[in-house]
Amino acid sequence: MSFTQRLQIPIWREGRIAVERAALMRDPVLRGEGVDRGAGEPVLLIPGFLAGDLSLGIMARWLRTIGYRPTRARIRANIDCTEKVLGRLDALLEGAAERHGRKVSIVGHSRGGTMARVLAVRRPDIVRGIVCLGSPLADQLDVHPLVRGQVRMVATLGSLGVPGLFTHGCRTGCCVEAMGEVLAPFPRSSPAAMAWWPGGPAWTRQPSRWRSGRAMSAWPSTRRPTGRSPRPCAPVASAATRRRR
Repeated sequence: MSFTQRLQIPIWREGRIAVERAALMRDPVLRGEGVDRGAGEPVLLIPGFLAGDLSLGIMARWLRTIGYRPTRARIRANIDCTEKVLGRLDALLEGAAERHGRKVSIVGHSRGGTMARVLAVRRPDIVRGIVCLGSPLADQLDVHPLVRGQVRMVATLGSLGVPGLFTHGCRTGCCVEAMGEVLAPFPRSSPAAMAWWPGGPAWTRQPSRWRSGRAMSAWPSTRRPTGRSPRPCAPVASAATRRRR
């Protein structure tokens, strides 16, 4: 995406948070109407860049209401080194899998979605499926210039020694492996994944291909065609799509 195209990303919509929250509170989706019910499946929620667990608080309560068992990522602001965060998330993932005796689904927003993608590649033994919401999977810096400026500011502060922040060196040093795994093919044992951006869902059976600016759902070719979406992909994706219509 060119600089001009990135400038056209409607970042001004971020200012509608109060209006959209009010609309969400009235939406029947929030009451669980018209979405698949869970059966106690564990779900790890990973917040986006600059955000923390609080940003996914409504989703956590909603998933619990419709029958899932959400687990917070214990992140106050998602600005630390990717590998350090992934190490902590891996421990949480293992803990959730052990507590519930089953694989864990992951829902990640923005940067959290790229981390969910890496965890799915690294831990197919305990990851059931992932949902990525507004995540720059094809290019992690394919974002609005204002957001890219924030990324550079955080990296500069981290490089100057401020603790708890990623640095400019992360992209060429400790986090190189993780950056490659964002685009790596899914392990054959991974059941399903879904990525969603504003613009409506598009479906594919090619899990290693991700496009920027559209919704994309990836299904490993070994998955039996059942005509149903994997939980919790179905309720989260359904709610996301309905909220943007």
